[in-house]
Amino acid sequence: TANDLRAGDVVYLTASDDWSRHHHEAEFLEDEAIAELRLLRALGQGDIVVGPYLAEARQGTQGPEPVHFREAFRTRGPSNYAHGKQEATNV
Repeated sequence: TANDLRAGDVVYLTASDDWSRHHHEAEFLEDEAIAELRLLRALGQGDIVVGPYLAEARQGTQGPEPVHFREAFRTRGPSNYAHGKQEATNV
């Protein structure tokens, strides 16, 4: 997983070497050596993504599913709505 360089969106590397905004399209790897090689490939795509790293996942019925809370949170996107004082100024 990484972030899209231009849009900032969370993206996932697919088996076809594309970047997808949908976590269930991510390539699911169980072999750690292959996962490390795929990470090296992602790190070489600095003109497309920033901050690539390996994220723990489990195979779900629709594709990879996040294991850690942080990754589950990232699949839902940013909570970019107004809170508190910001909300009061928008009313």
